[in-house]
Amino acid sequence: MHSFTSSLTAARVRWLDLPGHGEPVVFIHGLGCASTWEYPRIVTDPAFGGRRAILIDLPGYGYSERPELWDYRTRSQAQVVAELLEAIGLTRFDLYGHSMGGSIAIEVASLLLSRVQTLAVSEPNFHSGGGMFSREIVRQSEAEFVESGYSKMLREEPSPWAASLQSSAPWALWRGAKSLVEGIEPSWMSLFLALSCNKALIFGDLSLPDGDVDSLRAAGVPVHIVPDAGHSMSWENPAALAGILMQIFGGGSH
Repeated sequence: MHSFTSSLTAARVRWLDLPGHGEPVVFIHGLGCASTWEYPRIVTDPAFGGRRAILIDLPGYGYSERPELWDYRTRSQAQVVAELLEAIGLTRFDLYGHSMGGSIAIEVASLLLSRVQTLAVSEPNFHSGGGMFSREIVRQSEAEFVESGYSKMLREEPSPWAASLQSSAPWALWRGAKSLVEGIEPSWMSLFLALSCNKALIFGDLSLPDGDVDSLRAAGVPVHIVPDAGHSMSWENPAALAGILMQIFGGGSH
């Protein structure tokens, strides 16, 4: 595992750099998740094709540190990711983000522009308003969530998500959720459509129908559907997701 101290957070950010061929695929996780927990099953699947993979745990999550005096907004997280990729000298890479991580990946791509070969996002937040979990989190004040709401969420969460949720700082969860509910201007959708790199959208078939899928198809963006999976596609059908990612990213040369 690798780490560096972010000048933006004064905290250590940690990631895995898993060897393979071609330019790396950089992975960014969603709210309450961790790339080091969620994506090893994806990148070790034969369908992934042996590509080099960089699995980043965002500040506040997984193995990275959890500064309390930081805002955890998607733009701030994107700036940390950009700082990390600059620090390790990546000049060309493919980028994947899921859910909140998809929104952050869109902002990373808008910061790094020509360095991103292809951007793939799966069920990202394209608009303000948040999703089911982020809205539930911010119905409470930050103090209420940190004091009792977080532990209640952990007790009641039956899915594998609980495993990474317990390694997430409650203040990071609340502030990240608040950022998703508030949104940005221009929207993540606007930023995504304006990017000049290759782009693709991934959805689980159990999450359909969805208006964003129809809108992006109409805009000419390739849309890929993971069968037998919903929003949590990385553990609901990891082999299919791995295959779709390699269909999007190819063998690593562009």
